[in-house]
Amino acid sequence: MQFQFQNPTRILFGEGQISEISQQIPADAKVLVLYGGGSIKRNGIYAQVEQALQHHQWLEFDGIEPNPTVETLDNAVKLVKAEQIDFLLAVGGGSVIDGTKYVAAAAKYQGYGWDILDGKAQVTDAMPLGCILTLPATGSESNAAAVVTRVATAEKKAFFSPLVYPQFAVLDPTAMSTLPDRQLRNGIVDAFVHICEQYLTFPAGNMVQDGYAESLLRNLIVLAQQFDDRRQPQWQANLMYTANQALNGLIGAGVAHDWATHAIGHELTTLYGLDHAQTLAVVQPALLRQQYVHKHDKLVQMGKNVFGIDGKDAAQQCINAIEALYRELGVGTKLDDYGVNRLDAVEQVSAALAEHGQLPLGEHGHIELADCEQILQRA
Repeated sequence: MQFQFQNPTRILFGEGQISEISQQIPADAKVLVLYGGGSIKRNGIYAQVEQALQHHQWLEFDGIEPNPTVETLDNAVKLVKAEQIDFLLAVGGGSVIDGTKYVAAAAKYQGYGWDILDGKAQVTDAMPLGCILTLPATGSESNAAAVVTRVATAEKKAFFSPLVYPQFAVLDPTAMSTLPDRQLRNGIVDAFVHICEQYLTFPAGNMVQDGYAESLLRNLIVLAQQFDDRRQPQWQANLMYTANQALNGLIGAGVAHDWATHAIGHELTTLYGLDHAQTLAVVQPALLRQQYVHKHDKLVQMGKNVFGIDGKDAAQQCINAIEALYRELGVGTKLDDYGVNRLDAVEQVSAALAEHGQLPLGEHGHIELADCEQILQRA
């Protein structure tokens, strides 16, 4: 177990913390506030941001999509350069924060920003940014990753750089109060799979990472079971912080990762417009069954320590329990649940994975094209 770990993001957790951003952003900074479809103007978040920034010079950029596109974000990059912006403030969920990270890096790059996603350019400089989280799910508010879509080529790719860690993240659970149930369900699934992608590989004796991952997974199971309490402050606070801890880098330090579920899911989102979490719920159980032999021992461990399952078929029961968790939450786990033709998906997604250079996948790098086709068949 060898790793280096540092998370520089200051977490401002709790009700009323939005007012603190005035102390976190330099007084002489010219700020660009980035957000999505405008829900922050209906739920009172925008008014709080206005109040907090009353002594700052600031502009705004709206319209960042649920799957942020480089085509939209490049308009923000142009605005940053034209207005000589000093600081970026993302107000929204993971998509807005991911998009803002792209803007932070692309605004300091002399070429086409997509080069960063395409692997043609490394991030060597980035603008400072902070964020106000309104939708708990991705953990993007305190990690170094961002996922962006390019509509022109139907690609969805990620980049990673320590230079795009937000300097601060406001986590005010009251921001969740007006979220639709669908987004809350998606948040639970998204966080659950994030943990699994760092945990559900093979046993390596990583007691801290495994133990913490299992604790977070049990949290999410309880929150799913208590979904009727979703408007209660305690439920909201626990989901917001659990989702944050799921992908802030701690449980993934020094352990094997498997982001195959995400890679396949990204293609489903791009091709069929499914929510990110919906694709994860579809792909993960199918992938676990297809990769059963390789993941058997960790499935047994998860079954015992997370679901309380024991016995000789504990690995299979664990997969069944994961799928049942999603279905009981109201999130479909089959392509049929979303009206997606299975045969078409096998053909389209497999071709996209190959074309976009995503293969091989998995913690061992052994999930090839034929394996992806089998996974999609099972889905």
